[in-house]
Amino acid sequence: MPRVKRGSHRRASRKKTLEQASGYFLTKSKLYRAAQEAVERGLKFAYVGRKNKKREYRSLWIVRINASCRAAGLSYSQFLHGLKAAGLDLNRKVLADIALKDEAAFATLVQQAQAALQKA
Repeated sequence: MPRVKRGSHRRASRKKTLEQASGYFLTKSKLYRAAQEAVERGLKFAYVGRKNKKREYRSLWIVRINASCRAAGLSYSQFLHGLKAAGLDLNRKVLADIALKDEAAFATLVQQAQAALQKA
């Protein structure tokens, strides 16, 4: 088996880790082992944060839709059930945007949902 010397590859990977750790406090930005632990931890939090961001936006959309529905005299769950019964397939992001920016269009959606609930 030939001998493998890791000089340039090791240096490149350590340099990459230390660049990712730039801006960290004290040894976490200077020493490789501490920097590696801090970077791995930071990447873990970044991954989890990307998942939480989706969760938080969905909950924000639901709050906005619910507030507009309540103002129109309908609950959130009845509104969504009515939309499905009416055959309107709009996601929560679009519904929240309509509720926030165009009250007249949202009022027509509420009327269609109520009409579909009356039929069912």
